[in-house]
Amino acid sequence: MEYKISEVVARTNVPKSTILYYIREGLLPEAKKLKSNVHRYSDEHIELIRYIKYMQEEIGSTNEQIKFALQNKNQSLSSSFSMIEPLMNTLASIPSGVIHYTKKQFLKHFDIDSKLFEQLLDDGVLAPINDDDFTEKEVSIINLVLSFNEVGVDYSIIKAYVEHAKALSELESKMQMQLCSVRSDQNFSMLWKIMFETLFNAKEYLFNRYTYKVLLKSLKDEIIK
Repeated sequence: MEYKISEVVARTNVPKSTILYYIREGLLPEAKKLKSNVHRYSDEHIELIRYIKYMQEEIGSTNEQIKFALQNKNQSLSSSFSMIEPLMNTLASIPSGVIHYTKKQFLKHFDIDSKLFEQLLDDGVLAPINDDDFTEKEVSIINLVLSFNEVGVDYSIIKAYVEHAKALSELESKMQMQLCSVRSDQNFSMLWKIMFETLFNAKEYLFNRYTYKVLLKSLKDEIIK
């Protein structure tokens, strides 16, 4: 379909001046020119605007990052790293400016027991982004394991927690592949929204809610007894 710019504004809730700015900056393709001062926009423009808006508001991407991603997009969500990079950076959960350590530096700086450290790596309890790249995030996990040990909770429950995390990641990968299989230039912004909303909103909602329900049931059962 073709749209007047007023219709694009109504459908995206993005001001005309912003849309024209996106075009000047190369984030959006030029509108179809019918005659002087008469332009028409397509469904692709609307999808791109929604994608830009979502990436800016929800992910905090800059115009340059979005422009680079759009210039390198193709028919797959996964085969173009530029498109998936914001998602990967968010999933890594490593704040900007954090100090990185090699394995040797890490063990020495935080006085970590090397035997425990190797066991946690082997069991997948520690999952650094790169093989020789560690931060204080790994320290917090090690301290958590030590706290479990201190109060006498069996280590197997932590390993089981890791296995569930791995299984969930496989399920999320299948979700991504299914999204890839239906991707088109007309729906890619919606597919990205589905992916981000699932990983960062639905996951938290579902896991926390079911934890709440189980804990609530345990409390009720205890009161009844």
